[in-house]
Amino acid sequence: MSFTYEQMAKMIDHSLLNPTLTVADLEAGCRLAVAYNVASVCIMPYYLSRCTEMLHGSTVKPSTTIGFPHGGNTTAVKLAEAKRALTDGCEELDMVVNISQVLSGNWDYVREDIRSVVDVAHASGQKVKVIFENCYLKDEHKIRLCEICGELKADWVKTSTGYGTGGATHDDLKLMRKHSPEFVQVKAAGGVRDLDGLLAVRDLGVTRCGASRTADMMDECRKRLGLSPIDVPKVAVAGY
Repeated sequence: MSFTYEQMAKMIDHSLLNPTLTVADLEAGCRLAVAYNVASVCIMPYYLSRCTEMLHGSTVKPSTTIGFPHGGNTTAVKLAEAKRALTDGCEELDMVVNISQVLSGNWDYVREDIRSVVDVAHASGQKVKVIFENCYLKDEHKIRLCEICGELKADWVKTSTGYGTGGATHDDLKLMRKHSPEFVQVKAAGGVRDLDGLLAVRDLGVTRCGASRTADMMDECRKRLGLSPIDVPKVAVAGY
């Protein structure tokens, strides 16, 4: 095999963002993420503090969303969200660009909106993934966003929220990798539902993938590698 379990597990941001998830679902999701030793749990902001507590002592990072899912919050509100998330223990912030301003070509606004969150996160030693929501954009918008994220030293560019009209495509992932500086990583979200899909985007240079089907993917990974299964409750989660 050309991969290890840890390499694949540390590509996954386990998604707990569906608004219908109950507290019991969120608790079970955090336990599942720790059991499979994934990269992070991306959880609804209101439960981030508890998520941070549950992940303490593990290598799984707590993460949450900013301006999610439509990106239309004012920059001041996004900044306030980011500050609160950092207070609650967030180590990776997934922020949505202002899609309206992107489509309007107001690049100074877009830059400042992204910069405000990147700067406050980096000042706290934490990281930012910038969500484009590519299903609504033209290639020229995606390319300019990659350039801006590179200039601002964002940590990841991310295809989508998982709640738009489309998710990650191979063409978009290739374009984002091509037009982003090497130090900016690429995250796929939406549509990667099995291990083969995860391996395919990895071959395109993707380092993270938003997923709710974490157990299925990692169980298959362990099976192919000849590893024993992990005995944790499976959580059925809609989304991604």
